[in-house]
Amino acid sequence: MHIPDTYDEFSLFWANHQQEAILAYTSQKDSFIVGLLPEQSVAMPAIQLFYILEKRFGQTALYQALNPDFTVPSPVAYQKDTSWIKTVNMVGINVRTISSFFNVVKYSLTLPSSQSSIHLLPIWECGVVASLYGMASWNINPEFYDEELARAFPHLNTVEKQLKVVCNLLHLTGKTVGMDVIPHTDRYSEIALANPHFFEWLQRKEFEIINHDANLHEKVQERILEFLQQFGAVVDIEYPKEPEVFFNNQLFPEEKRLQVLFGEKSNLWGRNKKRNQLISFLFNEGYEPVPATMAPPYRGLAVDKREEAKTIDEDGRVWRDYIISKPEAMSRVFGPLARFKLYESLDNNQHWEIDFSNPRKEVWEYTAAKYLGFAQQYNFDFMRGDMSHVQLRKEGTPANPDEFYDIHQYIKGVICRTKPTFSYFAESFLAPPNTMAYGIEEEHLESSDADSTLGDLQSMTLGSETFISAFARYHSLLKKWTFSPNFTIITADKDDPRFDEFYLKGNEIRMFMGLFLSDMPSYMSLGFEQRDVHFNPAPNEHYTKLYVFQLTEGSKATHSKYQWGKNGELFKGLTTLRKISEEICPAVANQSTQWLIPPDFTGRNKVIAWTQSEQPLYLFIVNLDTEHESEEISFKNIAGAKHLEQIFTSNKEINITCNTESIQINSLEKGEYSIYRYQF
Repeated sequence: MHIPDTYDEFSLFWANHQQEAILAYTSQKDSFIVGLLPEQSVAMPAIQLFYILEKRFGQTALYQALNPDFTVPSPVAYQKDTSWIKTVNMVGINVRTISSFFNVVKYSLTLPSSQSSIHLLPIWECGVVASLYGMASWNINPEFYDEELARAFPHLNTVEKQLKVVCNLLHLTGKTVGMDVIPHTDRYSEIALANPHFFEWLQRKEFEIINHDANLHEKVQERILEFLQQFGAVVDIEYPKEPEVFFNNQLFPEEKRLQVLFGEKSNLWGRNKKRNQLISFLFNEGYEPVPATMAPPYRGLAVDKREEAKTIDEDGRVWRDYIISKPEAMSRVFGPLARFKLYESLDNNQHWEIDFSNPRKEVWEYTAAKYLGFAQQYNFDFMRGDMSHVQLRKEGTPANPDEFYDIHQYIKGVICRTKPTFSYFAESFLAPPNTMAYGIEEEHLESSDADSTLGDLQSMTLGSETFISAFARYHSLLKKWTFSPNFTIITADKDDPRFDEFYLKGNEIRMFMGLFLSDMPSYMSLGFEQRDVHFNPAPNEHYTKLYVFQLTEGSKATHSKYQWGKNGELFKGLTTLRKISEEICPAVANQSTQWLIPPDFTGRNKVIAWTQSEQPLYLFIVNLDTEHESEEISFKNIAGAKHLEQIFTSNKEINITCNTESIQINSLEKGEYSIYRYQF
């Protein structure tokens, strides 16, 4: 099938040749619909999607998947452990950019079997500025409900049923699905207000924190009950008047407490209104959950007295930002977020010090039980641990960490008791020691039982010395640690106008390496396939990062739906690589990389070449220098092949010479990458 060259040609291709492309998919010739732009996929009518799925998978399998009471087995259910994620190629999806969970299924038709895993960014109701990472409750976000799906199948009349069916359909198509596991909530979330004892609190008066005692939550509990006495319960439920009973989940279930405080789950507007009223009641007395922080020293807060650190909200409340009293290079305070309080404090929290020998086990059990429920209800295959880089112990990772060392480790352990293949993908950037975390980040990841980690290649210009050096280090970590660093192509966090410079060149090479480094996982976020090259910032609506929240004013505001790029040249290149991966990726799966020209730890040598260690089948060559041709290259022919068959080259016919001892290449053009098959 001819692959078009430009955005307009791709648009016409689908209009004129979609039956041919669909047939190649339904007949199982292709594992994805070749030539279908992601932008077009999410606009596909539901009736067409279900026709396609029925033709490929059969009516019985499709209708089983459309039953929210039925669970389609995961593609990794047969695996023995969590190691499958260590080589998977993953795609991250901010559901807000495509409007609904159902549209994830449509989009997945554009993903080949070589990109077999889907990470859903947070799926819960949002708090301040509608940030996906500021959970307001444990309820699934009704924003992602799909009217079209409900019209097609009226029994799918809740967002929960729709999410379950979406996970079923993704599993049916061979994709694994994962959720975010977040160790914090929106600062005044329903979760925090219904469980003040699970969070840390402070009391502020103007520019001074006047109280941050370890048990300040007890006063907050008293004030919440006073609020109920003044304004009444939202629903007519008899509730305990003593805080030690009202806030005890064994004596008075959280579900009833939420109804008393905020009302019925189905009334989102009413719940938010009541929550806002309670927020004002507490705020007027200075009570605030302690905001989440990042990087050493983590602890020790002060009020930011600068005028620009003041915010007046629509209700007239005057908010102040916080700062770390003695900040270091990466210290951050996340004003809208509050972390679960996982340990008791030392000396009544007088010096903001944590007693790591005294975990607050009820909080750990509560949090793990919640995420276990989601993993079971929706049959999730893995978790992406948000802020996995947090390691608060000044002495670094202990030599023999216990089960309460790390919250992500604990949650994974709980879920793995019933889902032994449930994997942990950590958000960690492999930063130098004592930068993003106390101690050595690799030791922390190992001790927290991470299976893979994000890394930071997405924050570097491909071909730069920084990029090549970091990549060399990442690949070397595969042999030293049990977790696997990702070859990260792009994340939603980096699809941001501030980081356009990283993606001016070399984007096809990113996909090439992500797909064909068989012993390394990769991560790509939705939108990369069509992403335009931005030499100057584009309108905000062209960046998925700016849909992680919803702002209508300021430099990060968006005013319409996400706008797909029109980079047909990039989409053609990625489509070509995906087609090639249909043959190559199964052949090299589970093989380790044998470097013929290894990545240079200094970053100065910009050519790399590799094959497979166990059974060499293919030779991959890349010039990571996007500015200059390479010099003549020679390396050992470890496979002993007599000839090389060219499978693909990005630029031109390479003048390559092969004998059973060595392989010589005259030169590679700038940014050139090629694949050869060994002939014996």
